[in-house]
Amino acid sequence: MKGFIAQLFIIALVVNLVSMVRETSMLSSWDKDTAPNFELTGLGEEQTFIYQTPNSKEHKTVVYFFAPWCSICRISIQNLQSLYERDNNISVVAVALDFVNKKEVSDFSNKLNLSLPILYGNEEVKQRYQVSAYPSYYVVNYLGEIEHRSMGYSTELGLFLRSR
Repeated sequence: MKGFIAQLFIIALVVNLVSMVRETSMLSSWDKDTAPNFELTGLGEEQTFIYQTPNSKEHKTVVYFFAPWCSICRISIQNLQSLYERDNNISVVAVALDFVNKKEVSDFSNKLNLSLPILYGNEEVKQRYQVSAYPSYYVVNYLGEIEHRSMGYSTELGLFLRSR
């Protein structure tokens, strides 16, 4: 039994180290980098959405980047949807990147019954946020500073705790 627990510990350690290395390409949460503002078109409404720094001291925003073809995104975005439905003190914005056409994003949203705001991203936003893998997300505080960043699958509890 001790050997099994040791193996699980080693696997968890390796996974965390790999994640840390991959996240070094993202904007910094250690240096409190400022999250870039952006103006994008929203899914369904065809209205322009302008992301700007939240203005309430208790308000944080999760900016979540995904690709509709990403299998991990299909699972992880459900946790983001749950957070969006349950916590009014956290804003959630999902930004689709690397899609072929808008219908692909719409189909992704419809199949998963998503009601959270989904925006059509572009290469400029992808570069400004230094997105290199999916899903990736940033937690931004009321000053526009990046408080947390992550790449890969996140649980609802993980998203909740990181956005507190």
